Amino acid sequence: MKDPLLPTPRRLGAGPGRGPRARLDPVHRAVTAAREVTDHPVLAAAARVGLVAYGVVHLLIGWLTWQVSRGADGTDADQTGALETVAGTPGGAVLLWAIGLGLLSLALWQGGEVLLWWHGLLDAEHRTRTAVVCAKCLAKAAVYAVLGVTALLFAVGVEYEADERLRELTGDTLEVPGGAVAVAVAATGIVAVGAYTLWRGVTGGFMRDIDLPAAPDRWEPLIEAVGRIGYAAKGVAFGVVGVLLWRAATTADVSTATGLDGAMTAIGRTGAGPVLLTVVAMGFAAFGVYALARARYPDRDPSS
Repeated sequence: MKDPLLPTPRRLGAGPGRGPRARLDPVHRAVTAAREVTDHPVLAAAARVGLVAYGVVHLLIGWLTWQVSRGADGTDADQTGALETVAGTPGGAVLLWAIGLGLLSLALWQGGEVLLWWHGLLDAEHRTRTAVVCAKCLAKAAVYAVLGVTALLFAVGVEYEADERLRELTGDTLEVPGGAVAVAVAATGIVAVGAYTLWRGVTGGFMRDIDLPAAPDRWEPLIEAVGRIGYAAKGVAFGVVGVLLWRAATTADVSTATGLDGAMTAIGRTGAGPVLLTVVAMGFAAFGVYALARARYPDRDPSS
């Protein structure tokens, strides 16, 4: 999909054979070669596997969150909890390898979109907008890559707890000069991500990640409905994570610095905790269904 505020992608390397364009020709050729790699059908197929894995992880997070809402103890309602669940199934190690490699392929495929739009950075009129688009594309790729690496760590038997690692990192940061400010900035960023995720759900901007012309018209309302619910739930969860991290920055109490599982616990401690957790669980499950639909009809357009 084309964003009207972005420059129209041009064939890399086109233009006069002398001057600045000529000096950029080697860069254009290199980018074209890299683009061919990220557009390769094999990588695209692997990226679909990654999208399926991404959807399954969110379905598992929804299931784990529902268990927490029912009072289950020792349940980690986050990405690591979902991967631990996969590891405990027959053939879990093989599944974790498939999830990890699929997500890394998805990260490479998604990041490859920058290779199409990067030339807009050379255009003063579109530079800022293009930089934002490329940053969003790379941010998506980074999320997939981190989750993929985590899955591979589980596949080789490495113990990893996201909440514990976040607390350790927060504690180490708070001990250095200006550490509290750094943690507060990170917390603000997470809250901003949560707000943006919620905004995408409210506005339906996530639908640009689906190749709608390829999808049957009858499925579009369902895809949009589950996407809206899923993005809203993720936005709220991210917001709670950011608030808890902000509290750690202002009180120097690292115990409040927790990830998604800690956010679920915090929600569960409210007066309507079980009900709210059930709603959030349904939201994450809905996002999982949306991710599966995206795997069927993928579009990596970063201008969304």
